[in-house]
Amino acid sequence: MSTTSPLSPGEVKPSRQPGLVLTCVCLCTILVVGLVAAINLAVPKLAASGLHPSSSELLWIVDAYVIVFACLVIPGGAVGDRFGRKGVLIAGLVTFATGAAISAASANVTSLLLGRAITGVGAALVLPNCVGVLVHATAPERRGRSLAIWGAMTGMGGLIGNVAGAALLTAGSWRALFWAIVPAALLCALWTALAVQRSSRSPRSLDPAGTILLVAATLALLIGIIEGPERGWSSIVVIAAFAASIVLGAIWVVVELRVRHPLLDPRLFRIPLLSTVSLGMLVMFFGSFGLFYLNASLLQYGRGYSVLQAGLAIVPMTVPMLLGAQFVPGLVRRIGIPATLSAAFLAIGIGLSGLTTATHQPYLVYAAWLVLIGIGFALALPCLTAELTAALPAEQAGVAGGLQSATRELGSALGVAVVGTVLTESFTRHLPASLQHNGPIPRTVAEAVAAAPSQQAAIIDSFTTGAESALQVASVVTLIAGVLVVAAAFQASRRRNKQSSTTVGSEAPNR
Repeated sequence: MSTTSPLSPGEVKPSRQPGLVLTCVCLCTILVVGLVAAINLAVPKLAASGLHPSSSELLWIVDAYVIVFACLVIPGGAVGDRFGRKGVLIAGLVTFATGAAISAASANVTSLLLGRAITGVGAALVLPNCVGVLVHATAPERRGRSLAIWGAMTGMGGLIGNVAGAALLTAGSWRALFWAIVPAALLCALWTALAVQRSSRSPRSLDPAGTILLVAATLALLIGIIEGPERGWSSIVVIAAFAASIVLGAIWVVVELRVRHPLLDPRLFRIPLLSTVSLGMLVMFFGSFGLFYLNASLLQYGRGYSVLQAGLAIVPMTVPMLLGAQFVPGLVRRIGIPATLSAAFLAIGIGLSGLTTATHQPYLVYAAWLVLIGIGFALALPCLTAELTAALPAEQAGVAGGLQSATRELGSALGVAVVGTVLTESFTRHLPASLQHNGPIPRTVAEAVAAAPSQQAAIIDSFTTGAESALQVASVVTLIAGVLVVAAAFQASRRRNKQSSTTVGSEAPNR
């Protein structure tokens, strides 16, 4: 008969095998984050496949997973807090495998989108509860290092997804990518069942109204961005989508301020540190996944790389993240969060801009800019992850993980949508005149080449020009938003130092 008493809310019981737990949650994280990046390599194959997707449908195929992921990841964390992080993590992995199987067997775009959405639901249950499991399985003195490693894996996941996805796509069709995910997810579920201990549960009730409003507001925003080039920015659908996003967002804030247990209390963003690192996560992944969306097609079309070569070409980004992440906590203690983030966003912004000048230069030049972007990630990810987790108590570890994941995936979705939109606009504008005036204007390289095979070189040049324009936009957005993040971080740091000085001063007479 067991004598183990139930854990009280907020209680942390370190695992006897924290290394196995850390490895498990890192693999789960790589799996769900890697799929965000891996699908980008399949875009040329999907465009030329029997599904015949349009340019907006291609964006939806990429973004359907990320949108559902971003919208449900905070509820996913709250569900884990309420019903048990281990069980919800296992359920998420099984759902993830199911969605991947549906995607692999899809006979049309609609069924593929359904599979992608179901996979997104699974990912939303997995990622925030990885944080919750890790926090409750790790002793306080080791938690900072474990979270730094996990934070690095969230960045590495995209890069690993590129390489693994490239290998799978080289060996078979785009369907092979999804079939391979099924056993991987089920094995992770088994590992979780064996290695992870049960953690405490929170008595917090769920917030279905807040969840529905958040999903609807985010979906409306992305509908406006993605459908703009296809339908026209002045079309009723696009204008209505943007208006609905604003209205639904405002209603969500009002509802969240009134419910007893909000999904995400808007008042939390009064905490300067929390709002700063959330914006930082969003901006960083906006730039990086905008790059991932472009990079695979740019290398395949512009440089004539195979799928495998395109996947391996992104590897230089991983070098700084592998070698430098462990040193970032010490660097932050020495120079502070504002200085660390300044260097990070400057590196990412300049790196993205530099890539636009390297599309026709030797690969080593291209790789050098990728290394600079990787340095930015290596500096920012561990710093932002640890600070966001520290901003909320341990009993809200799932919500903290959900907020990290939501800002990250929302940034990814916005990056793909905005960069993809700019790419399509610029690509169609630079197409040869014969393709712009004879019938519907092609919006993908596959459509354009099918319509005018003799003009393939000019079509590829149009695509390269569009990609350069999109990378410039991503660079400018990253740099401008980075300035706001650093300014907010500086103000938060000053406020924190002032509070510390006041506390020390008030205690001095009593010594």
